[in-house]
Amino acid sequence: MSFGSILDQLIDALRVLPGVGPKSAQRMALYLLGRDRDGGRHLAQTLSRAMDEILECKRCRMLSESEICRFCSDPKRTHETICVLESHADVLAVEQTGYRGVYFVLKGHLSPIDGVGPESLGVNRLLEWARKPEVQEIILATNATVEGEATAHYLSERLKDAEVRVTRIAHGVPLGGELEYVDGNTLAHAFAGRKAVS
Repeated sequence: MSFGSILDQLIDALRVLPGVGPKSAQRMALYLLGRDRDGGRHLAQTLSRAMDEILECKRCRMLSESEICRFCSDPKRTHETICVLESHADVLAVEQTGYRGVYFVLKGHLSPIDGVGPESLGVNRLLEWARKPEVQEIILATNATVEGEATAHYLSERLKDAEVRVTRIAHGVPLGGELEYVDGNTLAHAFAGRKAVS
């Protein structure tokens, strides 16, 4: 259904958000225009400011309001360990674990079919950073998907000559999970990554 050019443009613009289809976008647009114009104006101003002022950290590629992000510039964090992740959201998830190292955000995973190669992921920047004398360990924390595993494998191969310890986060049965409800691939991963009980 077409409402008029500006409203149609607003609905179309809202569809850029993940998980927002035509009906959801239409519902949001009509709500803002019909019930919360002040909220819509505030959203527009904040979004415009964020698009103009939020940068990418020159070191780790995390979102930041300055050239070096709060993680890389925090003197209480160790720069001996770099955790390599696929997305900015992954950084926020890992932060909840109490991890106190720094990060490197790939902003995706290798996907030749989609035209995503090592250059898009900033691999050369990561390799350069990994060769710094203070770096002792690179933790590959890409997702447990086929693409994430392929990306981790590629990075581990490229990091072989960096004289740094390369580790991969464990995958397997979730805490509190019951074996009968765990899928076969996850269970196979858990068996392959088993370790000795002390």
